[in-house]
Amino acid sequence: MKKMTLVIILLFTFVLSACGNTNNNNAPSASASGSESPSASEPSGAKGLKVVLLIPGTLGDKSFFDAANRGLQLVKEKLGATTKVIEMGTDKTKWEPTYTDIASQDWDIVISGGSEISEVFNATAEAHPEKKFINYDTDVEETASNVYAMTYATNEVSFLSGAVAALATSSGLPNTNPDKVIGFLGGMDIPGINAFLVGYIEGAKYVDPDIKVAISYAGDFANPAKGKELSLIQYNSGADVIFNVAGGTGLGVFDAAKEKKKYAIGVDSDQAMLLKDTDSEKANLIITSAIKKIDQAIYNSVQKIQDGTLEMGKRQVMGFNEDGVGIADNEIYKSLLSDELRAKVDEVKQKLVNKEIKVDNAMGMETSEVDKLRNSVKP
Repeated sequence: MKKMTLVIILLFTFVLSACGNTNNNNAPSASASGSESPSASEPSGAKGLKVVLLIPGTLGDKSFFDAANRGLQLVKEKLGATTKVIEMGTDKTKWEPTYTDIASQDWDIVISGGSEISEVFNATAEAHPEKKFINYDTDVEETASNVYAMTYATNEVSFLSGAVAALATSSGLPNTNPDKVIGFLGGMDIPGINAFLVGYIEGAKYVDPDIKVAISYAGDFANPAKGKELSLIQYNSGADVIFNVAGGTGLGVFDAAKEKKKYAIGVDSDQAMLLKDTDSEKANLIITSAIKKIDQAIYNSVQKIQDGTLEMGKRQVMGFNEDGVGIADNEIYKSLLSDELRAKVDEVKQKLVNKEIKVDNAMGMETSEVDKLRNSVKP
């Protein structure tokens, strides 16, 4: 009898403990490694739309993933949705089971992003036709019928960034040198990153046909130390401005810029404004950023799903005319570039908007063509 009483007490304690640990808030998941089971974050049952964002990496890059998280916050704040962000980490073997687990839960919309996740994301969507999925950034054209996918005219916004870099290196800014050399740091040597590179080179050459571009690939999107090391090499070799297209690794570009008192161009988000409050010295060296308006794109697509007006099963290209890309026109940009130089940048932008300038895209180029372009600007 005593044993039976003990069992009852233990069961009662377990039930109370389980109830006490139920997660009813919408705070971002602390599971950066992806080791915690996302099933602990099931929706609380609140009324309204239930939207979950799965990050194939971790937050804190002040770029791509953080932009997506800001979009989710807009969904929560403006649409009153129940939201959750789950950081899946960099172990790709955990992505598929996480998608499957989350898709089986009570979420109306499942959001994730990236070309690397597109195949498994589409497969998950096909297995759950009753739900809607958003891929906020992919180079993969194929989408499942219940997926809305987006891509961005990164070659065009990078063309504009290249124009800025070429103008800046010859502008007489403090600590610039007479050499016509700018830099580029990519996360990996892949078409999606080279789409930025090709546009950047073409934009720089549009302004100055004699420009040289130092190019490095870190082979990693989450290694700021490697990013700093490669950036220091570029700055020491004569580059005045480096374009960061390396995710979390690219934070090392700003560390190197601060150390060498040189300049940088950010990516995906307005990185100067994101760093301004924590390290103004770094922020003041980021001339501008090539922005993918991921946050607004996520918000707009969820709103259209809520309204029943979003056309699923397609991939939308977001360019200047769709207000999907742009460069950061902030106070730092205005303080570093003169009115005359900014007017030149605006002129280039208008030509891009009007399609008077055609920018090549690495997504449709042979590797040999990209190599030829890289070699043509080698310092």
